[in-house]
Amino acid sequence: MDDLRQKYLDLIAGVADEAALEDLRVAAVGKKGEISLQMRELGRMTPEERQEAGPRLNALKDEINAALAAKKAGLADAALDERLRAEWLDVTLPARTRRQGTIHPVSQVTEELTAIFADMGFAVAEGPQVESDWFNFDALNIPAEHPTRTEMDTFYMHRDAGDDRPPHVLRTHTSPVQIRAMQANGAPIRVIAPGRVYRADYDQTHTPMFHQVEGLAIDRDLSMANLKWVLEEFCRAYFEVDHVELRFRASHFPFTEPSAEVDLRCSWEGGQLKVGEGDDWMEILGSGMVHPKVLQAAGIDPDQWQGFAFGMGIDRIAMLKYGIPDLRAFFESDLRWLRHYGFAALDQPTLHGGLSR
Repeated sequence: MDDLRQKYLDLIAGVADEAALEDLRVAAVGKKGEISLQMRELGRMTPEERQEAGPRLNALKDEINAALAAKKAGLADAALDERLRAEWLDVTLPARTRRQGTIHPVSQVTEELTAIFADMGFAVAEGPQVESDWFNFDALNIPAEHPTRTEMDTFYMHRDAGDDRPPHVLRTHTSPVQIRAMQANGAPIRVIAPGRVYRADYDQTHTPMFHQVEGLAIDRDLSMANLKWVLEEFCRAYFEVDHVELRFRASHFPFTEPSAEVDLRCSWEGGQLKVGEGDDWMEILGSGMVHPKVLQAAGIDPDQWQGFAFGMGIDRIAMLKYGIPDLRAFFESDLRWLRHYGFAALDQPTLHGGLSR
């Protein structure tokens, strides 16, 4: 046993890597290792021989295992030291130049309008982009024969033959979020719902996927006057001007009554948009008082509560404010375009610090 002990201690001391150490462990104390085979011989010994040899073999096995563990730890420490030497970095060297990322205009404008409406007490509500046609159409008082419910305008999800579940669509507006918010929180309520929406349209000012924000306020005595004030304050803050003038034109939306398109006084002198001055008018959003049937669908008593709603395209107001000529470029993933129109990653819009710096 003394020879066996010395043999393996010498071999362990001279091993150079963990793979060779593992081979040595198997040769010594593995199932078929020399020490393990010696221990199997205990069964053939007399009780007196076993009483003498057993403790010595166990002590030998423990000593070899301890030597193996110590060597393994030593090899790991040596490997770490070598890695630290190889990966050493002189932190006093000048840093390599690296371009900072930029924020997409849609993300920037979403942050801007969120800051503006938050200052007026509006919370942000979210909902799924795949909606049942009840939330997307029926709950919003959109009749079955309405042209927006055709496949020419709306993306319907595929259904197998015989599937009798309600049809689902890619939401065509964020108005379903208003229904969900009213169902969840009741009245009074003030929320905006920014997000992606989908419609089957594609040209210089339309894309199949775009971004929209809708606002909703429900209380006991809200009126069109409150709606006008909210929209004026938004336009003044968003376009960062001291004065704006809005014009309401009678219109029709199934989910509001009365309904109005909202125009903004502006001028286009030299091809540049100037808000609040000039003789031109530009349509920017749709609005109105929430239809009683919409309140009923959301579980709110229209005899006790009333409110207003509005909606606008985030991409479109981004184009107006930052002079972006083509909506399609928003979604073409062109880094040159983003570097030109993008915003600094740490440039967070706030009302006190400025929206666009």
